[in-house]
Amino acid sequence: MIMILYWSLPMILFILGLFCFVSNRKHLLSMLLSLEFIVLMLFFMLFIYLNMLNYEIYFSMMFLTFSVCEGALGLSILVSMIRTHGNDYFQSFSIM
Repeated sequence: MIMILYWSLPMILFILGLFCFVSNRKHLLSMLLSLEFIVLMLFFMLFIYLNMLNYEIYFSMMFLTFSVCEGALGLSILVSMIRTHGNDYFQSFSIM
């Protein structure tokens, strides 16, 4: 019963993050924030899983390192898009 409570909150928050990511496609910043929320919930689920099996937490530190790199890459794309187009709307961004 306790294990269901440990897994239910991160799963619900992960699904809410996915819903927020799918529904907010207007601004790049809101999409990046919802992606970071999804990554944090994945880290939380990984942390619970590793603690349940009494494994070391070293892999979670590698996961955090890659998620920080992903966040920095997203922010650099956001800055370059604002510099070239003046805003972060997806309607003004065109590949052609």
